[in-house]
Amino acid sequence: MNTSVTEPEQHTRRFRLPSFGVQVLIGLVLGVALGLVARSMGADGVDASTGEVDPNWLTETLSTVGGTFVTLLRAVVPPLVFLAIVASIANLREVTNAARLAWKTLMWFAITALIAVSIGMVLGLVLQPGDHTSVSADAASAPSSSGSWLDFLTGLVPANVLGLEGYDNGDGSVGFSFNVLQILVIAIAVGIATLKVGEAADAFLTFVRSALAVVQKILWWIILLAPIATVGLLGNAVASYGWDALSSLGTFTIAIYAGLLIVLLGVYPVLLRLNGLSVKQFFSGAWPAISLAFVSRSSVGTMPVTESVTERNLGVPRSYASFAVPLGATTKMDGCASIYPAISAIFVAQFFGVDLSITDYVLIAFVSVIGSAATAGVTGATVMLTLTLSTLGLPLEGVGLLLAIDPILDMGRTAVNVAGQALVPTIVAKREGILDLPTYDAPRGRTAWRQDATTDVVAQQPVGSTA
Repeated sequence: MNTSVTEPEQHTRRFRLPSFGVQVLIGLVLGVALGLVARSMGADGVDASTGEVDPNWLTETLSTVGGTFVTLLRAVVPPLVFLAIVASIANLREVTNAARLAWKTLMWFAITALIAVSIGMVLGLVLQPGDHTSVSADAASAPSSSGSWLDFLTGLVPANVLGLEGYDNGDGSVGFSFNVLQILVIAIAVGIATLKVGEAADAFLTFVRSALAVVQKILWWIILLAPIATVGLLGNAVASYGWDALSSLGTFTIAIYAGLLIVLLGVYPVLLRLNGLSVKQFFSGAWPAISLAFVSRSSVGTMPVTESVTERNLGVPRSYASFAVPLGATTKMDGCASIYPAISAIFVAQFFGVDLSITDYVLIAFVSVIGSAATAGVTGATVMLTLTLSTLGLPLEGVGLLLAIDPILDMGRTAVNVAGQALVPTIVAKREGILDLPTYDAPRGRTAWRQDATTDVVAQQPVGSTA
């Protein structure tokens, strides 16, 4: 059948959004720009009753946008951690030498944490951030919550099956929050119980895996908001703190980011090369998780992305990655639990004129390697810092000196955390001979984020292909 064309053929081009990474970069630039505009607008006034500064409408909007994103992440963290850990432990029965893999994973967590904390201590001693700061002692204040070894140990015991904790809002009302560490303990117990029960637990495991897929789908929807959230989070940080706080803690900030970069671009590449792995392939494969971690400041919120790229891009078997990555997301914190508390403790000691002994430095290393699970949560490393300070007997008021620039530091800390959480399973899998090397060495090309409809996790696909 012949068809005559009476009008010129119209070529239409479907509008294509930039890749997720480009969207995040646009959000970063826009966030800084709007933050500077909001800061130049000044405050709307001062609350006469409390003496607090009332932010202008733009700062308030940026704060709301960023805060909403973090709140959404917090909402999905409890079911995500529980379901992921239970499912991952159940998957271990499909793995040969599961106990050996678990032990090797924990050993490499400790090795990389020890290296990171050592770098942090060296930088703290060389740069002496506490002696090179213009921050006022008036800013010193103890945090509203702190960590100690007793709190850490008692916190391991769940008060209830949901891991809920009550707290006083200060106005007579009571609020509730989830203790991620307690949820982890509950999930490990349930996961081991399902292994011991055997076939009778199959129906329960089917439900857990289905529920995990649903939660991951919801989390994916939240992740799609990350570029918009970047505008709010970064914009609010610039508007609220500007460059004044950053300049007064300039040496401290340089020390933190120098440590993070040394670990990320120095230590990790060396470990990869020592194990016969391409540095370029690792970073190109893990980049989606690292970039999302930088924006979201949440290792747990990034966990499904980290697990996906570890399996699909780096070639780690799913049965092992589904155990190692969730465990790392709650306990493996080279940025928050190693570099940051080491440099911060030295800063506080120098600021208050306290001399640290060799024993104190050994304690810093010990706390960083053993106590990193205390940072389990969505954002922040205050608990780990107060745990370190209290162990050394340093003033907890020193925490207040550093809070002004914590959001800026937390971005880099979380990115390093997530990079380490992808690195360790990759190294262990390679050393145990179970790494899929063709997948690891496969060409990456230009990639965009998409969701795999069959697994409900984030994957990568060449730009221009159809899903």
